[in-house]
Amino acid sequence: MLCLDGVWRTGLRFEQFLTGHMHPTKHRAFLPTAFLLPLAICVFSVPARCQDSSAEMNMTRGDRPEISVTVRDGSGGEISVPAMVKIYRSGVFTDQGATRKGRVFFILSGPGEYTVAVSAPGYDAGQKEVSIPVALKSEVEIVLKRLPNSNETSGVPGKPVLAPKAQEAFDKALQALSANKLKDANKYAGEAMKLAPGHPDVLYLQGVVDLKQRNYADAQSVLEKATQIDPSHAHAFAALGMTLSDEGQYAAAVAPLEQSLKLDANSGWETHWTLAKAYYHQQQYDGAVKESQTALASSNGKAPEVELLLAQSLTAVGRYDDAAQTLRAFIKNHGDRPEAATARRWLDRLTADGKVHQ
Repeated sequence: MLCLDGVWRTGLRFEQFLTGHMHPTKHRAFLPTAFLLPLAICVFSVPARCQDSSAEMNMTRGDRPEISVTVRDGSGGEISVPAMVKIYRSGVFTDQGATRKGRVFFILSGPGEYTVAVSAPGYDAGQKEVSIPVALKSEVEIVLKRLPNSNETSGVPGKPVLAPKAQEAFDKALQALSANKLKDANKYAGEAMKLAPGHPDVLYLQGVVDLKQRNYADAQSVLEKATQIDPSHAHAFAALGMTLSDEGQYAAAVAPLEQSLKLDANSGWETHWTLAKAYYHQQQYDGAVKESQTALASSNGKAPEVELLLAQSLTAVGRYDDAAQTLRAFIKNHGDRPEAATARRWLDRLTADGKVHQ
């Protein structure tokens, strides 16, 4: 078995093979795919226009899917206070709306993996993962648990709702970002920032725009502010960690990425992948193996390149047979991808060094 220093050098050689294939900004799409993005590249959904249930019959879905969200309290009845419902696609915020009589209705941009997150004054937050493979209507019910000693009629505010003009600018920025019109996205995000400079979602959006434009210093600044204003904003922490990772600040990236997953275990496979890379560069190889395995499992085949990071991490901890098995699976299932040549070279190297047998 290689000594630690030898494993590290071997890992670096493998990483050199992966140049151009492992950089998070190139493979997150969503990230947001990545996480993101991607969060710097995740593909953003065009925000849907949410409606209350009374408008449901007047909307034309066409070939776009729908989500009808019903929020209930512990008794099973529809929640009596307005609840804020936010829709995320692959970890990226796409729309929000307040319930009326416990219900709110969204038309989405297309099939995909969605998260429905709900918050209401006097209740614990809740969320559900929803997979929408085709353009059909989905009914989602979320039950919120009442907080101890809370008074649901007290009017204690939840997270701030954007004023109409700010919401309009916010939506236009998302639409432009979805269409990869970065100049327009930056313009409208800037308008939203002027109208709602302290709103965490606006700051998060501006940070994503900056990240996609590789304005890392600006992205870091607004994302740090977003996490300070809203310490529960898991996606802002994830985006901050990705920004730091893209800058090569792997040590600094670990804390916000870990915090994102602490706040939301379903933050997205891109978060796990970026954290795995950060761990790897910090020589925390066991953590890199665990997080890359989680990223691979939760990506549902959308990011096969994660297997290469897993193979790299397995090699670093001396699990050569597992690394070889991972590489063979990648070659078998994704032999038409450019990275397959990298996988073959790495497998040949393991065989030549006597670490594994054919």
